[in-house]
Amino acid sequence: MDEKLGKFIEDFGTLTRLSQLGFDHGDDGEQLLQALTGHLAVPAHELSVVTEEIPQHRLVDVDIVMEGLAGRDPDRRLVGIGGGDQRHHMSFSDMLQQSRSYPRFPLSQPDYSNLATGPDQQRQAVALGLWLFSYAGSPIAVLQRGAKIERGRQTASLEVLATHPAVASRFLAEVRREMEHKSVFKGQVISLSASDYGPGISGVTFIRRPQLANSDVVLPDGLLSKVESHTLGIARQADILAAHGQHLKRGLLLYGPPGTGKTHTVRYLLSQSEGTTAVLLSGGSLARISEAAKIARALAPSIVVLEDCDLIAEDRSFGHGPKPLLFEVLDAMDGLDNDADVAFVLTTNRVELLERALVQRPGRVDLAVEIPLPSKHERVELLRLYSNGIAFSASAIEAAAGRTAGTTASFAKELIRRSVVAAALADETPGDPHLGTAVGQLMADGEALTRSLLGSNRSAE
Repeated sequence: MDEKLGKFIEDFGTLTRLSQLGFDHGDDGEQLLQALTGHLAVPAHELSVVTEEIPQHRLVDVDIVMEGLAGRDPDRRLVGIGGGDQRHHMSFSDMLQQSRSYPRFPLSQPDYSNLATGPDQQRQAVALGLWLFSYAGSPIAVLQRGAKIERGRQTASLEVLATHPAVASRFLAEVRREMEHKSVFKGQVISLSASDYGPGISGVTFIRRPQLANSDVVLPDGLLSKVESHTLGIARQADILAAHGQHLKRGLLLYGPPGTGKTHTVRYLLSQSEGTTAVLLSGGSLARISEAAKIARALAPSIVVLEDCDLIAEDRSFGHGPKPLLFEVLDAMDGLDNDADVAFVLTTNRVELLERALVQRPGRVDLAVEIPLPSKHERVELLRLYSNGIAFSASAIEAAAGRTAGTTASFAKELIRRSVVAAALADETPGDPHLGTAVGQLMADGEALTRSLLGSNRSAE
């Protein structure tokens, strides 16, 4: 063999061994197995690891709970684990067994993820870190780590190492209890997003709770009160209902043409339910109904909103099972305990697609309310609401309402916007002429498609 080639092979072998030993992190620092054995006072690799898998969106809750539980011990430590990319692919148990052969996982600084805790708040949560502390008078080690969905790790986890199995079980039971009591999602309005890598949730978005008064919602007389009483009033009388053996779970279906105010009505319900957890599903996230139901049950009182449910009425490709996703929605509703203070609010533009399924599963939705096209009186009120102080005369608003039969709340809002735009282009203050011109333009035959896109139906009145 050529001398230079032999020297190259020898050097390459040395480099490979150094890489396997975690050379990039150095061998002089404290090693994982050494630290654990010293903390637990027994050979750490001889102990069993107890793993608790946690949905990734609950990592921030876990982090808060872990900080509190470990914080009871003034001598606690939080450290990271080095060793390159392998630490993400190996279980805690595998790390310990590998460490017996050679020092591979030196202690380092923890990894963190910046996670939302509200519409305007964030928290740096431990994404990979080892807690060393005393729990119930016994030493315990807990490896906390977040999911790595792109690498096949679908969930966050706590991997617990304790000298007594009962201590690990007791600790994890307290973690679960504390997560429900101290969840950052409780009382918040949140939406769920679907994962690109599998059927789970990739994240939770906090939404600022709407601020609406009943004067901001224009519906036929008594309709808003009926909706509010069913969705929120039942929760306010929870003690009385429970005392008489009546269940709290309920389902509301809002149906009607597009643009009539179904979503606006939902926003009003959210505005009047301060302290209630609300989970919003729409589009692709409708497939997350099972996860949403679990969140709602754990963080009750809750509202689960499913917008445009006609999308999932018959399409079997929308979910992850052999039956239409709507049946999964109904199963989730039926699976709640009778004392679960959870309201499901469904909206649809095409109620005929839902009716057959709902009839086959009676009782899941116990109130169906039509949100109709506004009458002339309601169109007047809508124009007044959306004009927001613009100096249109009462007679101009009355005339505009009379000329816009069969139009929607969305149409009224666009009509006011068109009036303001016309005035701005003319460098004038918005007034009656601009409102009249906007009505003429939008009601012209050439704007039929625009009216349709706004949900209007001229033949309705």
